[in-house]
Amino acid sequence: MTEQRLRHASMPEKPSLDGLEQVWVARWEADGTYRFDRSKPREQVYSIDTPPPTVSGSLHVGHVFSFTHTDIMARYQRMTGKEVFYPIGWDDNGLPTERRVQHVYGVRCDPSLPYDPEFVPPEKPGKREIPISRRNFVELCHELTAVDERAFEEVWRRVGLSVDWSLLYTTISDEARAVSQRAFLRNLRRGEAYLAEAPTLWDVTFRTAVAQAELEDREHPGAFHRVSFYGEQGPVWIETTRPELIPACVALVAHPDDERYRALVGTTVLTPLFGVEVPVLAHHLAEPDKGSGIAMICTFGDITDVTWWRELRLPTRPIIGWDGRLLPEPPEGVDAEPYKELAGKTVHSARERIVELLRASGDLDGEPRPVSRTVKFYERGDKPLEIVTTRQWYIRNGGRDEELRERLLRRGGELRWHPPHMKVRYDNWVEGLTGDWLISRQRFFGVPFPVWYALDEAGQPVHDAPILPAEDTLPVDPSSDVPPGYSEEQRGVPGGFMADPDVMDTWATSSLTPQIAGRWERDDDLFRRVYPADLRPQSHEIIRTWLFSTVARSHLESDRLPWSDVAISGWILDPDRKKMSKSKGNVVTPLDLLEQHGSDAVRYWAAGGRYGVDFAFEPGQLKIGRRLAIKILNASRFVLGLAGDGDGDGGGEVSEPLDRSMLAALAGVVREATETFDAYEHSRALEIVERFFWAFCDDYLELVKARAYEEGGPGAASAHAALRQALDVLLRLFAPFLPFVTEEVWSWWREGSVHRAPWPVPQPDDGNPAVLAVASEVLGRVRKAKSEAKLSMRAEVARLTVTGPEAELVRQAQDDLCAAGNVEEFVLGSGEELAVEVHLG
Repeated sequence: MTEQRLRHASMPEKPSLDGLEQVWVARWEADGTYRFDRSKPREQVYSIDTPPPTVSGSLHVGHVFSFTHTDIMARYQRMTGKEVFYPIGWDDNGLPTERRVQHVYGVRCDPSLPYDPEFVPPEKPGKREIPISRRNFVELCHELTAVDERAFEEVWRRVGLSVDWSLLYTTISDEARAVSQRAFLRNLRRGEAYLAEAPTLWDVTFRTAVAQAELEDREHPGAFHRVSFYGEQGPVWIETTRPELIPACVALVAHPDDERYRALVGTTVLTPLFGVEVPVLAHHLAEPDKGSGIAMICTFGDITDVTWWRELRLPTRPIIGWDGRLLPEPPEGVDAEPYKELAGKTVHSARERIVELLRASGDLDGEPRPVSRTVKFYERGDKPLEIVTTRQWYIRNGGRDEELRERLLRRGGELRWHPPHMKVRYDNWVEGLTGDWLISRQRFFGVPFPVWYALDEAGQPVHDAPILPAEDTLPVDPSSDVPPGYSEEQRGVPGGFMADPDVMDTWATSSLTPQIAGRWERDDDLFRRVYPADLRPQSHEIIRTWLFSTVARSHLESDRLPWSDVAISGWILDPDRKKMSKSKGNVVTPLDLLEQHGSDAVRYWAAGGRYGVDFAFEPGQLKIGRRLAIKILNASRFVLGLAGDGDGDGGGEVSEPLDRSMLAALAGVVREATETFDAYEHSRALEIVERFFWAFCDDYLELVKARAYEEGGPGAASAHAALRQALDVLLRLFAPFLPFVTEEVWSWWREGSVHRAPWPVPQPDDGNPAVLAVASEVLGRVRKAKSEAKLSMRAEVARLTVTGPEAELVRQAQDDLCAAGNVEEFVLGSGEELAVEVHLG
């Protein structure tokens, strides 16, 4: 097991864990310990696509959990000889940042307002938000994210992440915006991105479109209303939870096999209150056992309405605006008189009013019947989504292209998944896609689309002929930059131009993190060395968003995977085994834990969690981790103190059977730990190393202690050499998990950093691990006898008799056993199984 250069042992008189983080974080930065060496060829590089945490408040212990897993792997790979490309980024654009700015400063963005260079936000936000220009709002977003990013960096440095801080990136930086815009322009030119006016899932609170990947199904209270439409043969009763959408009704639909309505299909009926003639149609998605079995198709109440509208080629009668209120004017063909009772009302108020009108007209049968139903929400929203018709940007993702879907499914099969069962989530998502990826958002703090539109003589944009910038001019902000061939004076006037008003969904930028970190198209030499990456670590709930979108973008741009391996972390659960989340108020922030228990203790807890498995936050594990780190300090001090003045570097001859047995067992630990690390099973590796370490301290140190204290002689020299060799290996085995205490001990007697030392390699040895195992078992029986007799562990044993097939192994450790157990007479004999008799003096 490879040896390291010796330095003069210099140990503190009273070793302590306190303050190690500050010392070693500063030293690592000053020495460039984790600085990426870009001179290494690609085959010697291990590249990590680090997840950029969303900068919107504070980190919680779940972040520490998953990021520690990645750091453990990074440290291991670095010690195996790989040059590790380990960047860090901040995801600082998008809705979370906007909401935090609104909350902290008490402002809201109004793009119609002019920029105020003198604007200063109030010290304390008032009850009413102050409207400010888009530019002022974006400036506050930058200001607040800079504050949050400093706090995030403090936590990550304290945790001991071995990232190269010189590779820091943000998703709103000029470089990230250029990458996002360049990739979009190439998607557009290849026909993979397109602009379309279509029904769009819409959050009325945030006033933005929502993609399929951002949807969340939630139970929501409602009521079925039994309402009469008018047919030639009498009333046709439908049951609906959305009676306010009757003015948006374009048809009724029944299942083609439903005998009750077969004669009705192909006829028309009149809507209640409004008297609009609509057809009765058949479609297989109608549910005969739901309500009355016949439903109204509105534009639009839910996703099924969109499917019916598209497949049955129906007209559009939109009535809900972007603000969630009913439009002031009725759609074409709808009577304005009854509609004015609903115009301008919220969906809830409109529903209450139309129920009153239906009751008064006799078109409501009975009272509404309460029901709880599953409704789609934006994952960050608190109101059900509406569907409005808008013009949006999309990227093809296989949702409407079976060939592309199959290619992306094959890409998922090419990945190495850790754990393997997480692949099914990817497959299920891709197979369940119902449309292309909507990437535009009607927000402010994000990457703007690099697009302008010419305005015709009436001042209307010509959407089918967008004006695009040259790639070498990126990034651009169309709201302030001018397109080629135009001047600023032509902005917004007939015959001039206008900017595309939207920004990209934050996932449209985050899906390019390998390209952003690798400086795609800006540093070709670096990019070739780090792309595609080796590892994408992330949590399982964003397989559908971050992982899939990154695979799709890489496939479209480079026709390859963005990484070879993906490691999927589970959730952190509170002690009641509920998922930790800010909304539930059960989040634990890490800084207090790091200060109270120490970073190594927190990392120890995190390292116990396996990939793909939810893991409970157990404060008791932090105490165990701290106890382990303290034991490493104390055991190391004992080992290094034996040789005195730093002589004895572990290179002497190991001659005693017990010492050789211990090193042989340790070689087995190295083999097992290496195999489990290579299989991305870090928690198993820690378990293997820790189990050996405690046995090493509790048994081997006690067995060898007396001999090690002897002055001179081959027995003492063998003990010293074995102890130092074992310490050297154990520090390197623990280094990925407990970087601070291992670096501290390493500095007492070795040159350089333990984190740049080579991973130990088992050396051939003819030692028999069974010698230590059986000697430890016998010593344990002796301790038990003394404990049951309530005697000191140093109490004398008058006679120790050991019989069994292991007697010859025990003989090889006889002297050490006698010394450790204070045995006066030692008797060995044959037998069928191990038996130990302890006669106390």
